[in-house]
Parts: sequence; structure tokens; C-alpha cells
Amino acid sequence: MEEENKVITADIFSEKDLEQIREHGLSLDTVLRQLDQLNSPTPYLNLVRPCTLGDGIKAINEEDTRFYANIFQQEVEKGRFVKFVPASGAATRMFRALQRYYNRGQDLSLDTLSERAAQGDQDSKEFLEFIRGLKNFAFYPLLAQIMREKGLDIENLYEAGRFRDIVHFILAPEGLNYGDTPKALVLFHRYDAKVRTALEEHLVEGAHYVADASSRVLIHFTVADEHLEKFRAFLARVAPEYEKELHVKYDLGLSLQKKSTDTIAVDLEGKPFRLADGRLLFRPAGHGALIENLNDLNADIIFIKNIDNIVPDHLKPETYKWKKVLGGLLIWLQEKIHGYLRLLHQSSASVPEEQDMIHFARDELKANLPDQFRAWSAGEKRNFLLNLFNRPIRVCGMVRNVGEPGGGPFWVKDKGGEITKQIVEVAQIDPDSEQQQVILKSSTHFNPVDLVCAVRDWQGNPFDLRQFVDPDAVFISKKSKGGKDLKALELPGLWNGAMAKWITFFVEVPLITFNPVKTVNALLRKEHQPE
Repeated sequence: MEEENKVITADIFSEKDLEQIREHGLSLDTVLRQLDQLNSPTPYLNLVRPCTLGDGIKAINEEDTRFYANIFQQEVEKGRFVKFVPASGAATRMFRALQRYYNRGQDLSLDTLSERAAQGDQDSKEFLEFIRGLKNFAFYPLLAQIMREKGLDIENLYEAGRFRDIVHFILAPEGLNYGDTPKALVLFHRYDAKVRTALEEHLVEGAHYVADASSRVLIHFTVADEHLEKFRAFLARVAPEYEKELHVKYDLGLSLQKKSTDTIAVDLEGKPFRLADGRLLFRPAGHGALIENLNDLNADIIFIKNIDNIVPDHLKPETYKWKKVLGGLLIWLQEKIHGYLRLLHQSSASVPEEQDMIHFARDELKANLPDQFRAWSAGEKRNFLLNLFNRPIRVCGMVRNVGEPGGGPFWVKDKGGEITKQIVEVAQIDPDSEQQQVILKSSTHFNPVDLVCAVRDWQGNPFDLRQFVDPDAVFISKKSKGGKDLKALELPGLWNGAMAKWITFFVEVPLITFNPVKTVNALLRKEHQPE
């Protein structure tokens, strides 16, 4: 491979390129593998069928919810849980409809917007919904105050139809600066006497289900490099207020997506994409790269939830309930599996205990036992079960499919013929395969990114989570830079390919626990409005 690399690098990379690769924390082998992936056919997954209730997704009755919640309550007091929130995303997509309206260069009347919306103009429809609901956004009072300080009356501007002036102060630095603000720091919810950002809502939520016996609350946010200081300053200001209000002590962590997880970009001919100065272009490789951040936590049990899936206080109790249920179920699974691993390592499992393991693997984990399993020797069975059980564990909440964009739970067949439960994104499914698209459309549940993970082995040692990634489960997307088209490589998604080889357990959770804010207008839904 070394000789082969020399030939390839002589043709493609200069010494300056190699120096840039090293400075980025990447190896030459890694970059060459990325180039190969970018120039190969998209590695679509092979769906077998969707996971459904009773076939990959577990429904939990009221008696069991109490059972698992009780287990959780005993363990949370030991300080075993940490809340992990991917929060590096900017609010750009959230305010895209506003940016498009602003870029028109002129205002449109409400009547014109209504006419265009009625004719199917999606941009007009979205902006019309936004401007009609303007006063119902949590950020409206602050926006009005900022504009008043600049000598502008927001209500007069509204009545005059000068919507671009209002949008300017939402997006621009002299206003709210939401055109360049992380979604975490956007004001989401309004209460009688105050408003809260998405990040603050996660502080409140964390205080109610990860606080230990000493009231310590462990929360970790991943942030973008350019917003790190903004996060630090904001947390330094608000965390003490919530500690006092909620009688807790926060232990807060911030981490950046590592540059060494970036991927090289290529042009549409498959050659390395070069910037105007001739340097190679490396891009952040999507949220799948956050498996490194997760790995670095050295945690015990980790709750994962997206920054924008958060509700006001009056809807939080149901969220807390199901967090505790998922956490308690994970603890129950972990104790069961770790007990099996102790027996297997000691080679002391009795025949009834071995049968119990087999039933658990087959009936609870829905694992595939080879046809020849019964004929194997005791040693072969032991090694198979050791390999099956000695993995990180995740319990994932799944909601009924209500048409939201994104991934869902499926049975997937890998290259070796093994069928496992996976969370699959639409981009991982062959759009030209009628059979695969039929399976996709028959799915009943959606992935709300509501999961809890056990990341230590039976002896208490942290797993190296990078060993359980499916490196082939990549995305190739079309992007642009400086007006030139390019192809970008995204690493296996954090809860997709990055956890492909984990023990996976899907549980149905109520739809009320899933209230994402992908666009600003989602904040107008009743779930995000005051009670």
C-alpha cells in the first residue's frame, strides 16, 4: 500500500498538499480512502423491511413504565448520566424563508403574498405565515426594543408593509443577528416574565432528569469553533440564574468538532477541489464526526437529543417521564447483558443460564442466531455470545410517522448477509430502486433523535466507540464554494452508521415528545406557544 500511495500522491498531491493534510490532523491513507469513496457509486443500504411494533419496536405498557422509571430513579442519584446536545448548527436554515424574502430587494404587500401563496409559491406561503404570526414569536419584544433604540417603530413599519426593514433587524448584526447565530442561542419560548433560548430550555430539562443525589447536572454541548466564545459568555451569564432557580449545580462541557474528522472535497470530475489560492478544500464531515466527541466524554450513560427538539415547561413532564423510562430500560438491559458477560468470561454458565442468554438474544435483542448455532461446540457458542453482547448499548425512542423529513428504523442486511436494526436516513436509500422505495414508504415510525447510550463494558471500562462504526455508511452531497459546484463526503451519521454495530433497542414514545424546530415558523405551532 505504501508504494501504491507514492504513485498516487505523485500524480495528485504536491508537497504543499501533503503538508496541508498533516496540518489538518489527517493521514494520507485517510484522504486517499475519502477520494475513493467520493469517486465510487453511492453505498446505499439494503433495506429488508421497516421496524414496526412487535417487529423491532417495543411498546411499553403503563406497568412497565413505572418499573423502568423506578430503576432510573435509583441510578440517576449515583451521577451516572450525562446529557449530550449537538448544538453546533447555525440558524441559517431556520431563517431561510426570511433571507429569501429579503433578497427579493423589494417589499410585497400582504395581498400579493397571499395571491402568490395561493398559486403555490412556497416562499411566499412561508413568509406570509411568518409575518402574520410576528407578534407571537418569543424574540418579538426584544426585536421591537432594539428597533426602538434605533428610532424605528416596528408596528408602524408593519402597518406600512415595510417588512424588509423588520427582517433586516432579525438577521443583521445591528439587530438580533439571527443570520449568524447558532440555533441554540435563538429565543424559542416566551413565559409571563421572561423568554428562553433553546439552550436554556435544555438547561431546565437537564435539571429535571440528570441531576444526581448532590443536585449536580452534567450537560455537554458540541459547538462550532466560531461560536465557542459566544457560548461560554452566554452560559456564564445564565447558568448561575438557573442554578439558583432550580436548586442545582451545573457541570457544563463544550467541545468542538475535530478538524481531523473533516473530509476532502472534490470537483464534479472527481478531482480534489482547490480554492482560489490553490489549497485543498476540507469540509466538516457532518454530525457523524461527533462520535469522536462522544468518545472523549469518558462517560457512563449518555442521553442524546437535538438542540431544537425542546418544548415549553407545561409540556416538559411527559418528556421527563419518557426520558426516565428509556434510561431505566437501558439500565435493565445493561445489567442483564453485563451479567451474561461475567458468566461467559468466567466460563461458568450453566445450561439453563446459556439457554436464558440465547432466548434473550433472540427474543429481546432480536439478534440473528446462525442456523448452525445448535451444532456448535460450547467454545464456539461462548465466543459468539461474547462478541454479540460485548458492545455499547443504545435505547432509541421512535415516534409514529407523521410526515416529518428524516430517518427511521429499519431492518437492514449488510454485505455479510447479517440482518440488524438500524436508523436509516433517506439519503442512504437507493432512489432508483422501486423495491427499496416501497419499503421506505411502508415505514410506520420516525427517528426523533431521542436516545440513551451505555458506553462502558461489563468491567466498567469505556468502549472505544470508533470500533463500532460502519465506515462505509457515508453520504455524498452536492455543495458549492465560491460559485463552483463540488461533491462533499459526510461521515456515517452519529445515530446511523456511527452506531451501526451497537446493541440497538427501539421503543415507541409519544408524539408529544417530538417537537423539532427546523424552520422559524415551527415556533408558531401550539406546542411552542405559551399555555
